[in-house]
Amino acid sequence: MRTKENKESLISPHLSLSSFEMGRDDVNVVCTYGKISIWFGRQVPDVVIGQIFLGISRIDQAAVHELEMVCDFDEITDFESNGYVLVSYARSKDGYKTTFNVPFYSKKALFNLAGSVTRELKNENAVVDCYWTGDDSDIMRLYEELSNIKGWKIKNINYKEDAKDKHYE
Repeated sequence: MRTKENKESLISPHLSLSSFEMGRDDVNVVCTYGKISIWFGRQVPDVVIGQIFLGISRIDQAAVHELEMVCDFDEITDFESNGYVLVSYARSKDGYKTTFNVPFYSKKALFNLAGSVTRELKNENAVVDCYWTGDDSDIMRLYEELSNIKGWKIKNINYKEDAKDKHYE
């Protein structure tokens, strides 16, 4: 088991992160200040998808996933009843072009998002982008939260170039 000092020394306290990449062979999570991009491989277990979404929600309940799709008008209320928040819709030739936010404060919305990712993985790998306001400490808290997943590790850490230049001058 790692000590708190070791966890804190994973990133430099003198440099600002540009990106922090973590995961395992079947999932990759890249965190930046405005976005968390998650790549799910086709073999990732359903439980890991849920652990990742719930882990993000524990660190930043204001995080959202933006979902754009074309659907029938009647389906809009179905998505809303599943915890999705309608942001916009417009009539199109194939139905209604909609934009929903999937709020990470809603376990119901996350459950439905996880289900849609699982269905997508039957045919292809999936990518889910989440928008958040996380900073270096939130990224490290997220790493600690997700490190409970079997096989979880740091894959890559990138620092902002301007911070490096200032640090070594």
